[in-house]
Parts: sequence; C-alpha cells; structure tokens
Amino acid sequence: MRIMLDFEECLKDSPRFRATIEEVEGDVCELETKLDKLVKLCIGMIDAGKAYNAANKQFVNGIRELAQQSTKDEVIESSLTKFAESLQEMINYHTILFDQAQRSIKSQLQTFMKEDLRKFKDAKKQFDKVSEEKEAALTKNAQAPRNKQHEVEEATSILTATRKCFRHIVLDYVLQINVLQSKRRSEILKSMLSFMYAHLTFFHQGYDLFSELQPLMKQLGGQLDQLVVDAAKEKRDMELKHSTIQQKDFSNDDTKLEYNVDAENGIAMEGYLFKRASNAFKTWNRRWFSIQNNQLVYQKKFKDVPTVVVEDLRLCTVKHCEDIERRFCFEVVSPTKSCMMQADSEKLRQAWVKAVQNSIATAFREKGDDGEKLDRKSSTSTGSLDSSGEPREKSLKGDSALQKVMAIAGNTACCDCGQPDPRWASINLGITLCIQCSGIHRSLGVHFSKVRSLTLDTWEPELLKLMCELGNGVINQIYEARREELGARKPHPGDPRHEVEAYIKAKYVERRFVRRPSDDELKLKVVSLSKQEKRLSNNSEPLPPRAPPPTPTPKQRPASGASVKSEDSGIQRSADGSREMLANNASTNSLNDTEAAVEAEAEAEAPSCCAEAEVCKEQVVFSEPKEYSPGLQLYWASCARSLPDMAQALAHGAEVNWINADDDKRTPLIMAVHGGSLVTCEFLLQNGAGVNQQDVHGRGPLHHATILGHTGQVCLFLKRGANQNAADIDDKTPLSIAVEAANADIVTLLRLAKMNDEMREAEGPYSQSGDETYQDIFQDFSQMASNDPDKLNRFQPYDSSKQ
Repeated sequence: MRIMLDFEECLKDSPRFRATIEEVEGDVCELETKLDKLVKLCIGMIDAGKAYNAANKQFVNGIRELAQQSTKDEVIESSLTKFAESLQEMINYHTILFDQAQRSIKSQLQTFMKEDLRKFKDAKKQFDKVSEEKEAALTKNAQAPRNKQHEVEEATSILTATRKCFRHIVLDYVLQINVLQSKRRSEILKSMLSFMYAHLTFFHQGYDLFSELQPLMKQLGGQLDQLVVDAAKEKRDMELKHSTIQQKDFSNDDTKLEYNVDAENGIAMEGYLFKRASNAFKTWNRRWFSIQNNQLVYQKKFKDVPTVVVEDLRLCTVKHCEDIERRFCFEVVSPTKSCMMQADSEKLRQAWVKAVQNSIATAFREKGDDGEKLDRKSSTSTGSLDSSGEPREKSLKGDSALQKVMAIAGNTACCDCGQPDPRWASINLGITLCIQCSGIHRSLGVHFSKVRSLTLDTWEPELLKLMCELGNGVINQIYEARREELGARKPHPGDPRHEVEAYIKAKYVERRFVRRPSDDELKLKVVSLSKQEKRLSNNSEPLPPRAPPPTPTPKQRPASGASVKSEDSGIQRSADGSREMLANNASTNSLNDTEAAVEAEAEAEAPSCCAEAEVCKEQVVFSEPKEYSPGLQLYWASCARSLPDMAQALAHGAEVNWINADDDKRTPLIMAVHGGSLVTCEFLLQNGAGVNQQDVHGRGPLHHATILGHTGQVCLFLKRGANQNAADIDDKTPLSIAVEAANADIVTLLRLAKMNDEMREAEGPYSQSGDETYQDIFQDFSQMASNDPDKLNRFQPYDSSKQ
C-alpha cells in the first residue's frame, strides 16, 4: 500500500495528518518485519542450496566412480561419464543461481533496510521529540498569567521557536516518508526481478544442456529395450542351465578338468592341488595350480603373484608317487628341485599327470629353435633343410599362415557372417572366422570348435595342411546344405551379436541345416569310399573324380592295407590321389607344377615295396556291414584320406572313436594310419580321437603306424601322448616291432621317447644334452613328415611272422 502525505496538511498538524502519520508508521514497521523475514528465508535457502550442491557433487562423483568401475562395458562407461558431466554443469548453474539470489535478495534488501528504513526511524525520533516539545510550549504558553508580563514573553518566545523547529522537522519527516514510499516499490521490484531473471537464465541453460543430451538419451532408451530383452533371455538360459545342472548326478563330485592347449588366456589347465612344503615339517597346503606359458605355477589368492614351480616344462618330468602315506600323489621333477602334489581323487591325479605330459610335448613342439640348434643341419637323419640348404621354418606364423589359408576358395570371407578379411580360424572345422564369430565359437567349447589366430598364433605344418584341405566352401556345403530350404537367414557383417550367436549355435551345435542322408545314399557313400580306398592302396592308376558308384555286390572284399606304402616315408597323397601339399593358390590343393605331376605318376606306376614284402598280415577289407551309419562313413573316409567326407560324417553325428566290430574293432584313427595320411590323423585328433584306443589285437594307432613304417604318424602320435610301452596280444611293443623291421627313424623316435620317460622317473636331475636332443629330433621329424616326406623314405619291411 502506498500512502503519500501532503506538505500543507503537515503544517496544520491536524488530526487527519496525525492519523495518516500513524498509518504510515504502522505500514513501515510491518514492511520492515516482512523484509527482515524474507532476507532470513533467502539466507536459509542459499545455505540449503549450498548443502544441496555439496550433496549433489558427491552424488556425481559416485556416478563417475561407477563409470570408472565399468571400463569393460563401453556403453555404461561412456553414458555415465556423459551424464556426470551434464549433472556437474547443472550444479554449476545452481551455484550461479544461488549467488544471484544472494546479490539480488539478501544484499539489496538488507541495504534498503539498513539505509532507507534507518533514515525513516531517525526522522521519526526527531518528529516525536519536537512534537512533544511543541505540546509542552503550547501548554506553558496557555498557562502564563496576564499580570506576569515577563513569563508571557518568555512563553511566547519559546512557542515561536518551537513552532519554527517543528515546521522544519515535520517537513523533513514527510519528505522522508514520501521518498521511502516511492523507493520501496523500485527496490523490491528491482530485487525480485533480478532474482527471476536469474531463474530464467538457470532454466534456459538447463534446457539447452539437456536438449543436447536428448539424442543420447533416446538412443540409450532404444538400447535399454533390447538390453531388457537380452537380460530376460539370459535369465531364462541361466535358469535352464541351473535346472539342468541340478538334475545331474553329483555322486562322483570330482571337479571337471579339461586340458586345452589352445586356451585363449594361455592357461592349458588349472585347479586346486595340495602341495607339500619343502620345510622340515613337510606341511601340506591347498593351492591353485595352473599350466601356462610352458610353466607350472601356483598361487594362494587370485591377486597374488604366481609362484613358479617349473621354469620350463621341457626340463621336467612327472610321475606317480605310491610310496607315501597320502593317496593320489604325484611328483614333478626338474633339474634343480622336485615338487610333491596331491589331487582330490585318482581321476584328477590322472588328469593332472596327463596334462603335464601333454604340456611337455607341446613345449617341445612350440619352442622356437635358436642359432645353435640350426648348426645341427648337417645330420642326414635329423636335419631339416630344404633343397637349397637353408634351414626350414619349424612352424608358420603371421602373414605366411594367413596367405596360405586365404588362398583357399571361400576363405577370404568369414564362414558364418561373410565379414571380409577374417583373421581367426577354427582348426578342427577348417574354416576362417571374423573376430566376432571367433568369440562365439570360443563360447561353444572346444568340443565344438577350437579357435586360433591366423596372425598371432604359431601354426604347425600339419595344422596348416588341414586348413588347406577343407575351407569355408567345403564346410558350408555340409553345415548349410538345407539353410535355403528351411528359409533361414544367414547373418551379415554388422548384425547384432545375439542373432549371429543364435545362427552359429543352430549351425554347429544343433546342426539344423545339415542334410541327413537316406539309407541308400549312405550305403552308396560308404561303398564309394571303400572303392576309393582300394584304388589308392593298389596305387596302379590315378583316381577319377569322386562320384557315387553303383551299388557293389555284398561279397566285395578288396585288399588294401597290406600293400599300402607309407605316405610319410614316400609321397603323401590326398583323397583324389594327389600329393598333400600346402595350397599356394586359390584353385588347387594338389600339385602346382608339371614336375611334381610326373613324380606322382611315376610313383603311381611303381610297384609297392611294402606289398611285395607283405608288411602286415592283416588286410583292410570291405564287407557288407550289418548296418550303414555315419560312423562307418567316417571309418572308410579316414582310410580313403577324404577330409570333406570325414567332416560330413562328423556333421551327421558320427562318433570320432567309433569302433567297427566287424573289422577287428578298429577305429577311424587306425584306418587313417592305414590310409597313410598325416593330415587325416591330425583332423581326427583335433576332433577328439583317442590316441591310445586299441583294436581286438591290442594294437593302437602307434602300433599300426610302426608296422606300416609311417614315421610322420609315429612322431605325431608320440607328441600327442601315445603310450609307446603298450604291448599287443603278442606282447609286441612299437619299439620291438620297429627294431625287427630295422626302421632306423622310428626306432630313434621310440627310443628317445622311452629314454625321456625313464629320465622322468629318475630321482636325480635331468641330463641336459639328452633333453635337448629329444626336443630337436622330434621337431625335425615333425617338420620333415609334413613338408619333406621323401627324406623319411628309408622304410624296411616288417615281417610280423617273426616271433
């Protein structure tokens, strides 16, 4: 309310003026009370705002810490970081708003109260004082008697002076009131308008900030819907796995251990073992052991630095310990120390012992040669020189392996999604993969797919040959035969991972797109493969292109295995009769020049020295089986050296260790030995074939390879953990067979392996030179068997009739 006083009225000092004065004074007093309250509330708001900002800053810091903790999830990290930055900007805007409130409300209104209202109060005091003095002068003047002239004059003089002073004071007071009434409007409005503009700026800046953030929020909203769907799917999958695991039989509560030399993290095997301390008390402590980087290490806690038990597995041996009180113990012995360990069961002990033995063999194969080892190139029996006299590479890595694999038709794009320039491969399937599909294959497990890098990993020659024998085109013809018929869409580069993963599982795990053969088709395939095996074993003419032949008579029994020449000691032939060569172009896996073709033709026309000597009394023959099955197809395809037909049989559900009860309980791996192909054996081993599985005569693949003089296969089986001490029903070991056949190369390999086992069992330290010789010779034999088999053509026939 605005009240303006009239100057003329104030000089009259009328009751109206006095009433107006009282009204103005009451209004100003109330104004002061309201302003004081508003200032105090503003101070409280500012303090609360500062506390809010402080709490908000802590909250934003918590978001930043959560983002830093989520560095492995790029979506969460980037989103939370962006949100934290935006919220920090809002805190800054709040700080500016509170500063403006302090300036516009608190400071301005306090100044108005301290200056203008104080002037009003001072003027009021003077007005009240002079009013009282005026009233007193008027009273004294009225009371002066007439007969006392000097009192009358004195009273009149005081009254005149007092009235004059009153007029000045009342005019100043009225002026101060009118100025205050006018200024209060501007000061209050100015203060509040400034405060409201501060809010306008605050919300405008916030709107601009979140307008820039809105596209990201919409994008995340779309992704969130997919994440909810994926989370629900993962929950269902986990519940299904949980239910499946609960239904399993846990009566044998052994931990499942699996040796995986191709593990991505480099850990071939890991698990808990008890370790006997080397102190005087011989205490036993449970530790987490692992085999990694050709070392045996253990640790107590995950963050602890692993303690190395064995620096180099090539310098150690492992043996069972039956002479101590504790059960399930074994010992790892190195040249400088030994370590006693205890498993939780006999099954786990056997698994660890086998894993250490396989790791030792792997270390021998994978360790690169130094210059001193290459000085041994003058040896005719163990050298690894090519025709130019230069040392041959023990293994291939990087661009060399990549170029050879990429030369196969169809391998220049990912087998499953078509991504160009794949840099990964599945070695048991023989296909190339992009990085996303390789990760999905890895998640399937090594029993479905074993993934290896084409550029980062080292490639053994036999593995590289395996890749060149198959390829994306061959495998897709098998695993995608019914895809178009079923209307299934093949993924494309850039498709969501869950779609690609679902397709890959349907393709390789469920084998949904594989075309199952009819009984007649399967019969024709088996008979055709048996005929191919007969033509290859007779070695009298080149094979025609593979085609389903007419159905043979049930009594057809061509002899084959007895006259097969060792493909590892002479010319190695593929399923179509050509040599097994590393592919150097995209159009062929066979010979690349006329000279090699002439050699193959001459070899085909030459009589088999093995046949003349009757190497093996047993014959690989075909007879009408009781039932045609994918296992039987794998059986004959292994002998016929046809990797595509072997891959097809496995896709149809063939068991890799299938036993032919009608043929001395032989397995596909034994038939691959009789087929003479190193790559065929490698393919079966990569797909889980048992290297020590025996036939009815007690002979495993190592026996048959020794009898047939297949030096490369002997070397391969020994590297894969074959038992060279196993004896057949005639009590013949592979070594005794090789000695009777006077096969120097195989005798050398078997004796070295036997000597290495004896050294492992010895209590004392290793003989350093013997261990190095063992490693070098096996590497050289493996290299020659894969790339230079002619050097191993020193076969001497073995007469099994010698007893």
